[in-house]
Amino acid sequence: MDLRGRKLKFTAVTALVVLALTGFSSGRGHGGGSGDGDSGGGCSSSSQNHDSSTSRHDDDDDSGSSGSGSAEATQDATVELVSCATEESPYATVEVTNPNGTSADVTVVVHFLDARSSVVDMQTVDELVPANETVQVQLDLTDAAKATQVDHCEAELMPSV
Repeated sequence: MDLRGRKLKFTAVTALVVLALTGFSSGRGHGGGSGDGDSGGGCSSSSQNHDSSTSRHDDDDDSGSSGSGSAEATQDATVELVSCATEESPYATVEVTNPNGTSADVTVVVHFLDARSSVVDMQTVDELVPANETVQVQLDLTDAAKATQVDHCEAELMPSV
């Protein structure tokens, strides 16, 4: 194969990889603006000062796609912090809701924070949430003695890869 043919092939492959990585060819709207006001990518977190709050998990936002053949758009799973760790209960409790017609495997992360919002501990758990269900998940501190340092918690869902 001559040098010109190799350069052309390399250029074509490079262009396809760039398009695939940027999501340009998928038309799913994750690149710049997803249309719902989110800044795109990453996770939103919820914090709790011993009250309820929620976090959305932006898994697949098909609301902006134009008839790609999927029957239903996947909705975001949510996490709600029910309770934070205390000396009497050295764990956080969260509720994860899956509003979709199929089960979802989600990763829940809870940050246990002191009064200055410095991390005292962090726990992560993978949870399979059945279709159209809400499940409660308990995340224990690695050391129950750390509960005296915890002032509040933040819960979030990590995006699936």
